[in-house]
Amino acid sequence: MTDPTRAVFLSYASQDAEAARNLCNALRVAGIEVWFDQSELRGGDSWDQKIRQQVKSCYLFVPIISANTRSRKEGYFRREWRLAVERAGDMVEGIAFLLPVVIDGTSESDALVPEKFREVHWTRLPQGANTDAFVEHVRRLLSPDATTPTARRERSPALPSAPTGASSTRAIPQASRSLMFWFAGGLLIVASGYFLAGKFLASKHAATMAETPATVSAHVESVSDKSIAVLPFADLSEKKDQEYFSDGLAEEMLDMLAKTPGLHVIARTSSFSFKGKSDDIPAIGTKLRVANILEGSVRKSGNHLRVTTQLVRADTAENLWSETYEASTNDIFKVQDEIAAAVVSVLKLKLVQGPGTKGTSNAGAYNEYLLGRQHQRKAAQEDLRRAIAAYQRALAFDPHYAAAISGLASAEYRLADITSDPTGFNGAKRDAARAIGEGPDQAEGYAVRGNIRARVDWDWAGALADLQKAVALSPGDAGIQRSYGTLLGLLGRFPGATAALRTATRLDPLSPSAWDDLGLVLMASRDYQGARQAFGRELEIQPDDPNALDNLGNLQLITRDPAAALATYRKISEVALRDTGVAMVEHTLGHEQQSQQAIETAIAAGTRGFASQIADVFAWRNQKDKAFEWLERAYEQHDGGLAELNTDVLLASLHDDPRFKALRRKINLSD
Repeated sequence: MTDPTRAVFLSYASQDAEAARNLCNALRVAGIEVWFDQSELRGGDSWDQKIRQQVKSCYLFVPIISANTRSRKEGYFRREWRLAVERAGDMVEGIAFLLPVVIDGTSESDALVPEKFREVHWTRLPQGANTDAFVEHVRRLLSPDATTPTARRERSPALPSAPTGASSTRAIPQASRSLMFWFAGGLLIVASGYFLAGKFLASKHAATMAETPATVSAHVESVSDKSIAVLPFADLSEKKDQEYFSDGLAEEMLDMLAKTPGLHVIARTSSFSFKGKSDDIPAIGTKLRVANILEGSVRKSGNHLRVTTQLVRADTAENLWSETYEASTNDIFKVQDEIAAAVVSVLKLKLVQGPGTKGTSNAGAYNEYLLGRQHQRKAAQEDLRRAIAAYQRALAFDPHYAAAISGLASAEYRLADITSDPTGFNGAKRDAARAIGEGPDQAEGYAVRGNIRARVDWDWAGALADLQKAVALSPGDAGIQRSYGTLLGLLGRFPGATAALRTATRLDPLSPSAWDDLGLVLMASRDYQGARQAFGRELEIQPDDPNALDNLGNLQLITRDPAAALATYRKISEVALRDTGVAMVEHTLGHEQQSQQAIETAIAAGTRGFASQIADVFAWRNQKDKAFEWLERAYEQHDGGLAELNTDVLLASLHDDPRFKALRRKINLSD
């Protein structure tokens, strides 16, 4: 971010900072430069002078309008508005500059805004959510060919179909679009199964959620020519034993391309879901909503590599570019650079890289790092131990390899969570801090530490600070958006959580976990229709997932459809999860004996990891003493579900009990 000018200036009242941050993140994910004072002002900056400079040099001025701006008769944002109106008055008629956004139900007639704002179209984005169409609109306004028809006096709450209003039409300078200059192994936490948002933050229900096709269509923008998916590279090695390397190389390419401003890159979970399947290129392009596909193969023999890649137009399967590289393993970083440069050149974009992009220059460290990621995805205890050993070997080659340290912290946490080993938790904390020290400009370390802070220490302020930093460093990382959205949901900040999780599903549309997290937030915020669609979509992607079925059953239970809930719960393969659900339904149906049998079966099946679900049953049956007994057990076990005290709708009967407030204080959740 060396260029002081920015493409878009966000102006807002302080009470609307979260909605403004959601808009900022959505625009930055799309490669659009944003001036957002919370992330841009530095120590020593002259605050007033800096803001005046940015208003006078920005391309678009976006005033965020709400009940808060209406109630505030004074505020610095009004000075920003006045400066923007003065600048607009100096512009030629028809130049697009002002782009008002309303984030609540404030009507145009009630809003206290400069009259100049009323001459242009207003966009309505509740709490900064549902931003896909808005981002596309901003892209059009920033294009060199943007035009500005005369504004209409009658305005629809929907986005205009063409640029309107007074606003600047200059394209974003390439030099100012480089927010993300860091390591190309970026999706460590996604590749690791994003333990952070699942078991980690999301709760006892953590697993996978969904949004149905009807909901998906409402939030997906049209396919952009500047969009791409990277498929897993085929392992053509003689022994077929280099899958970790071929997959790792494809993932590294994905990460490098994701740093390219203006390029929409589908995350690993979705693009790798086609591995071993027979879908052709046009079908994959349609399912992922991308215009381009990068595929390839790797043949590795000793120190010799042959990497073949091709870039294909998704709708026609036309070959846009292909190349074969013969190299030694020591030259793998050079090969990656050349492939990425060729792809973005064909797509007429500019590849941006900065110092330390690879994280290491040691081929041995890199190879062990890829092997560690491959083991970690399998998630079983022995696989996690293998991952830890591989990361440690990587660090023996290069002790300062930040991505390997982040991976080590992630694997250590997951193993400690399974084995209830406090020593493992402490090691994970130390290594997460060490990863940040070695790579302060890399998002992974902050994401890992943020989630450890939330899950192990219930340090919500620290977790929020870390995840906000991770999002700022890598807004195009679906897993980090997922973790951030999940955390906001656990804190009860549902509009911001929904916006972040919708961004995650756009970046990773076939990720069951992303849809899962979105569905849980929608259910907690009482958007039952949206939650039902979400779980339905997730179950289309992953039909037998126990946690998705549990979430859907809970939704059916609280919306008074016990027969459907019982049928759903009975599909769950995990005994304890199934029978806690059955126990609640049978109670609702008045079958107390069957309910008691089910909860006894669930308890006998094992209580570690299910204490929160068992507490749900007793709360649902209004047996408050038993419910608090099991919640206390969950506290002692550091059960992930305890973090859901703000969002668990099954605990509603306990909310007025002083013990509930005391428990919230014990895990540092403020009232």
